[in-house]
Amino acid sequence: MSKKGRVLVAMSGGIDSTVSALMLHHQGYEVVGITMKTWDYDSSGGSKKETGCCNIDSFNDARQAAVHHGFPHYILDIREEFGGAVIQNFVDEYIAGRTPNPCVLCNTHIKWSALLKRANALDCEFIATGHYVKVREENERFVLSKARDLTKDQSYVLWGLEQDCLSRSIYPLGDYLKTEVRQLAADMGYIELSKKAESYEICFVPDNDYRGFLKRNVDGLEAAVSGGNFVDKTGKILGKHKGYPFYTIGQRKGLDIALGKPAFVTQIIPETNTVVLGDSVDLEQNEMIVQGLNYVKYAGISDGMEADTKIRYKTAPSLSNLYNEENGNIRVNFYDTVSGIAPGQSAVFYEGDDVIAGGIIRSGNISLK
Repeated sequence: MSKKGRVLVAMSGGIDSTVSALMLHHQGYEVVGITMKTWDYDSSGGSKKETGCCNIDSFNDARQAAVHHGFPHYILDIREEFGGAVIQNFVDEYIAGRTPNPCVLCNTHIKWSALLKRANALDCEFIATGHYVKVREENERFVLSKARDLTKDQSYVLWGLEQDCLSRSIYPLGDYLKTEVRQLAADMGYIELSKKAESYEICFVPDNDYRGFLKRNVDGLEAAVSGGNFVDKTGKILGKHKGYPFYTIGQRKGLDIALGKPAFVTQIIPETNTVVLGDSVDLEQNEMIVQGLNYVKYAGISDGMEADTKIRYKTAPSLSNLYNEENGNIRVNFYDTVSGIAPGQSAVFYEGDDVIAGGIIRSGNISLK
């Protein structure tokens, strides 16, 4: 057993996880590599060529790196858990008129659960991934914080990691820029890998066509929801749409309706198959309710606590005050209005670079029923 300990490293075959595994190996950890098979590309029904982490080439790349450096590698089949939780939740959320974030659910409830279970079986003290985040222990809690490379920071999608996961997690890339990681890969002899482009697609929707995915996976959906009404904020009917699950808050393109000016989806009402359209200003809100909280830096919040709140992965955080609500929810009051609050998406609260907590957006302060 290594003096530094035995660590189970999630290896997708990509540059970040490969460099992470090799860094830990060179640092003296006893590394065990594992690649998780989450889904079958053929079952997605997409038209795009197979990409991402769940293909045979990625499995082989991960295994070859492990074999070359003399540490074991395993493939873990979690397709049943993934499909039953992540994919079904993805479908259910759109049917409920919300906009899901499947990567959050996958990372925090499926992959980490599978990693911890296998780590225990293999006597691994730690688990590690190639995510760009940092973790530290402070005041008897394990604190998740932003990576040095803010353009790659992934703390937003890992807010759901609970204390038992964080206490055993190692993130070797937290203090590195992506350019430095590419150089490390090249220095280790992985020239082609160092040049590999990144994919930002949902792994089980490789063609980025979530509407097509829903149509293929929900029998009779298209016929059941077609012909609903586009309305304005007063309830006036503007035209017909293709079905409320096929629209997202803030959407402007692909509405197929001519109003003589740009129109945006501002609200989705599944009960009446209604999609509300408005101007960009109608997307501006100053309050929202967040549910399903996971507390990271602190065990809870005090009413009025100030936080930088992030409502989308690629959006800058906005200054806000947090208040405890009934049923364990949090009400967020923004100092300035924010645009495009979408129920189903994640809200993550920061104190500086540290994640205070995160949860799922339940609602904003738009009301049209």
